[in-house]
Amino acid sequence: MSKIKTIGILTSGGDAPGMNAAIRAVTRAGIYNGFEIKAVYRGYEGLITGDIKPFTTENVSGIIGQGGTILKTARSKGFTTKEGRQQAYDNLVSQGIDALVVIGGNGSLTGAMLFAQEFDYCCIGLPGTIDNDLYGTDSTIGYDTTMNTIVECVDRIRDTAQSHERIFFVEVMGRDAGFLAQNSAIASGAEAAIIPEDSTNVDQLARFMERGIRKSKRSCIVIVSESPKCGAMYYADRVRNEFPDYDVRVSILGHLQRGGRPSARDRILASSTGVGAIEAIIQGQRNIMVGVRNNEVVYVPLSEAIRSDKPFDKKLIKVLDELSI
Repeated sequence: MSKIKTIGILTSGGDAPGMNAAIRAVTRAGIYNGFEIKAVYRGYEGLITGDIKPFTTENVSGIIGQGGTILKTARSKGFTTKEGRQQAYDNLVSQGIDALVVIGGNGSLTGAMLFAQEFDYCCIGLPGTIDNDLYGTDSTIGYDTTMNTIVECVDRIRDTAQSHERIFFVEVMGRDAGFLAQNSAIASGAEAAIIPEDSTNVDQLARFMERGIRKSKRSCIVIVSESPKCGAMYYADRVRNEFPDYDVRVSILGHLQRGGRPSARDRILASSTGVGAIEAIIQGQRNIMVGVRNNEVVYVPLSEAIRSDKPFDKKLIKVLDELSI
């Protein structure tokens, strides 16, 4: 049995539906196995300021279906400095916290890895991000809910697109990964998805215009993965300039993608990985992310989870191409 007696838990980075379910799972599984649980509010910034409180089962009662995170989340410039991380470590020691469970995405788990290496500290990561871009897990907490939200929005947008014979470019989140865009395009019956994984020398917009809408359709939906340079506005402006006969609109879904009650899949994933985090601590695991592959809980080194490119199934591009004629 590990010498660890008290476990801290925090959420960091962008919120994701299912984070509360993960908080609940870590808290209850931890208490069940004899650990004391302490909650850190406002992410790594809360570690620096000492915003830490003991948690009981009552603190997490009724939160499994709530979106967002009851622990709040914040970006922390201070944690990027050695002085900030030292203050965070000192607060953990003063609070008697022997291990830390971090729920977040790539940046959050990068911080956990650095902290674990710097102070030889036990850090366990849970994949809490809507982007689904962490290596070693089939899905991340929040991804399924967000994809369903996007599909619901696109279904509504299509009504207007068809009524007015418009081309709609719908911009979705995903950072540098196209999982949300590609899969929501298939699920919503969109005509195309413009994603970073399909970026080649071929002009994706020109290929789409020639293949599809110019031949048989005057209304369509194109899902675009967010990008600071080539987002939905960029492609809409190109169509306006190159194909002025078409009526073009842009819908940027933005932060509404993050909110809402988590789906059953996300609640189950959060619960499974939350329990898995406690089991990992009992086993003496350190510096790992808890994921799920083929319905089995797995432990992935944080260095692999954040640095390896998650495989993208290129067959999905062909699926969408064939179904959008």
